[in-house]
Amino acid sequence: MRLTAKWRLAAAAAALTMAAATHAEDAIPGASVASLLDFALANNPEFAAMRHEADAAGARAASAGALMDPKLRVERMEVIELGEQMPHPELVRMNRYRLMQDLPWFGKRDLQRDVAGFERDAAGARARAAWVEVAARIKAAHARLEFVDRNEQLVRQVLDLMARLERVALARYTGGLAPQQDVIRAQLEQTAMANELLMLEKDRRMLQARLNMLLGRAAEAPLAPAQETRPVPAAPELAALFERARANNPLLSADEAKVRAAESNRDLVLRNRYPDFTVGVTSGSLAIGKFEWMVEINIPLQQRSRRAQESESEAMLAAARSRREAGANQVLAELAESHAALDIAQRSAALATNSLLPQAELAFQSALTSYENGRVEFATLLETQRQLRMARQSQLRARTDAQLQLAEIERLLGEEI
Repeated sequence: MRLTAKWRLAAAAAALTMAAATHAEDAIPGASVASLLDFALANNPEFAAMRHEADAAGARAASAGALMDPKLRVERMEVIELGEQMPHPELVRMNRYRLMQDLPWFGKRDLQRDVAGFERDAAGARARAAWVEVAARIKAAHARLEFVDRNEQLVRQVLDLMARLERVALARYTGGLAPQQDVIRAQLEQTAMANELLMLEKDRRMLQARLNMLLGRAAEAPLAPAQETRPVPAAPELAALFERARANNPLLSADEAKVRAAESNRDLVLRNRYPDFTVGVTSGSLAIGKFEWMVEINIPLQQRSRRAQESESEAMLAAARSRREAGANQVLAELAESHAALDIAQRSAALATNSLLPQAELAFQSALTSYENGRVEFATLLETQRQLRMARQSQLRARTDAQLQLAEIERLLGEEI
């Protein structure tokens, strides 16, 4: 019974240890793009700053169009009264209280609220654009990091292969069937592979530092190894992508909100042709129950200043419209470029997988068999090995390029495909 209890305790401790290790591994982002995006959504400082600016714009919109605070004026008057029937002058004190409120012309407050609301919408769109940009950079960095990992595996395979070829060349050289130069060439290839592994290590560290920066972490913080590759769908129709970009691209939405804000601001400036009001009520201490009321109207006589403001608002509206058109043209042009690049990358990956790679493998196996039988030189074997390696790297680059173009298309769309 005691042994059984001990085994149960040991099993429970082991289960807790494994659960803690699994939880710690899950807490480290990097296994998939989704884990990186979830972490960045909560911790990226650039997106957090844009989100706070959008919140500030929302707070400004909530207070836009409100009336100005009323003003209270207190006046004290001291009057010396003199008269024929008054033997001595009499000092009379009087307090006057005036409450005043400024009132803009009809419709100005609504236009102020409209301008602030459109500026709030533009700030929200800019915050969303900041997140879309961060997400695209994370996706691209993850794709490049995955390429480095795959390429490192390929280089290590080639390094093992060259060690095997060195043994074959050494055996043939020992038997007097091949020159010593074959062994030296195999060793040189291994040295080149070792140097390439160092370059890949440098690329990995740089990409990890870039990813950690995007995640809001320390540059040397660990990242989980990539375990999941994002699927790349077939390139959609370009016309459908154009429509989605016009509807969802956050920068285009921000430009549209700026145009609407400029239109409302132009209408607000035109309302300055009409006067604003100030109304008030006055009460004095000498006449209890007696009130006075007043109305003030400012007279818009500064026509030169007003026309300059109207010209400025019209120019700002024209600039916003031109900026909207330029932004749309740029987004659609970049989308067409990325769409074409994605199509080419997918076709290149299919060509490498279905044609180039099998041919290169067949050529290498044939050259290896022929070299072992003394029918070809070692240089021919090395050339076929390089062609095989280039075919595999071409496949990796095409797949990585497809991932990069997919991330770029999703950035331009403002959403995932």
